[in-house]
Amino acid sequence: MKFKNTTATKKVFSLKKRIRAVCGGTSASKTISILIWLIDYSQSHKSKNIWVVSESMPHLKGGAIEDFKNIMQGQGYWTESRWHGTDYVYTFETGSTIKFTSVDTYGKAHGPRRDALFLNECNNLAYNIVDQLITRTREVVWIDWNPTSEFWFYEKMLGKRDDIDFITLTYKDNEALDQNTIQEIESHKDNKNWWRVYGEGKIGEVEGRIYTGWQIIKDVPFEARLEGYGLDYGYSIDPTAIVAVYYYNGGYILDEVLYRKGMSNKQIADVLNSLPYGLVVADSAEPKSNDEIKSYGVNLVPVIKGKDSIKQGIQYVQDQKISVTERSVNLIKEYRNYLWKTDKNGQIINEPEGGLDHALDAVRYRLSSMKPQRESKKSYKSKNSRSVW
Repeated sequence: MKFKNTTATKKVFSLKKRIRAVCGGTSASKTISILIWLIDYSQSHKSKNIWVVSESMPHLKGGAIEDFKNIMQGQGYWTESRWHGTDYVYTFETGSTIKFTSVDTYGKAHGPRRDALFLNECNNLAYNIVDQLITRTREVVWIDWNPTSEFWFYEKMLGKRDDIDFITLTYKDNEALDQNTIQEIESHKDNKNWWRVYGEGKIGEVEGRIYTGWQIIKDVPFEARLEGYGLDYGYSIDPTAIVAVYYYNGGYILDEVLYRKGMSNKQIADVLNSLPYGLVVADSAEPKSNDEIKSYGVNLVPVIKGKDSIKQGIQYVQDQKISVTERSVNLIKEYRNYLWKTDKNGQIINEPEGGLDHALDAVRYRLSSMKPQRESKKSYKSKNSRSVW
């Protein structure tokens, strides 16, 4: 697929100062535009060392690395032998390299100097780490983020340095978007808080987050007990989501197993049958899909729904101690952005904003179904690691 020369890309390429800050709403092409610049820089300069940094490798694998490969392959630039998959480094014919890495501690920020740096979703990185990485970068620093709230950029950098170019992008700068995506984004206009941040790309505090107090952990401990899986269906527009639920040390650990569009029921069943045995609780709004998946030998039951079942399920999940594995990148994104709706006056109302809740629905199905019998039900011991499909 050839990538369009969008307004977002043109604006990114127009930036000239050492630190180039790109803030923007959802689907604004921030990351893709910066990656296109880095590819062009690597192809036109010899022996340059470029780093793309984020909070975790799973986050990079599900985002910037995938985008990088799609751009390179779409433009006909990709050569498989030049990609070192173990170290996540691509070497160009010019001898320039792009390395994808996570830096989650101050110690990891020390190391060899580089020529260019891209801090992807930099608001998830601590300032002391960022400061060290910038100090050890010789030429260009790119940073991008969604403006959910003020963070170190506004306090430490904006207006305090004269080597910063700063732009804001929105979905309207991305002419590559299809009409369905545009309609989905614009369907949230009535939620003033969401629209200000994700629609207009303006700084604000996203109020009314539904889930707070959860934490990200490295992996599922070996001692954790598998409680089963939640399944939320999607297909062309929405992804199918499967989340494994574990019980450990008085709380629950959530591990994203599947988050993908275009999955047939047979493919979903194949994924579930490849996992350690456990009860699957699925969306009851898809009885035909449930019956077909059960016919493939999956131990599946539909979630019980009733009046206010969504709100009651949310409340039950809110009351639990929740940890999410770092590889669950889509689930983490949903946790960070799942909000209560607001009325026309901007007041929060007791109704969740739909759209970015596919993995969260899967979690709610499994957890809420365990509410009456948590202490008495049988659990299964987990494997220590799980691949994300």
